Amino acid sequence: MTEVEKYIAQFEPSIQEKLHALRDAFYDVLPHTQESIRYNMPAFTVGKHHLYFAAYKKHIGFYPVYGLTEIEHEIAPFRAPKTKDSLHFKLDKPLPLELIRKIILSKSRQMH
Repeated sequence: MTEVEKYIAQFEPSIQEKLHALRDAFYDVLPHTQESIRYNMPAFTVGKHHLYFAAYKKHIGFYPVYGLTEIEHEIAPFRAPKTKDSLHFKLDKPLPLELIRKIILSKSRQMH
């Protein structure tokens, strides 16, 4: 079991399902991404940088998401209050997986 799999396994099944879907989105877009645990959360190599996610009581956080002006209108509804680079996906709503894939792809192009 990888460190990321251990991270995911600590949550209840409904949250695990979302975290697995989010993890799978990285591999869908970037099949050769490398995963690790950084800052106590799953981290995925995207270009020269990383994108992270973490589960909380009411949401899944996704970081850092900035500089994507071409899709900002799609990202805006998920922006965490008072932050410029954090998205919150509420646990009681479906994950916006297509948007997440777009973000990963855009960040991978931006960070090369």
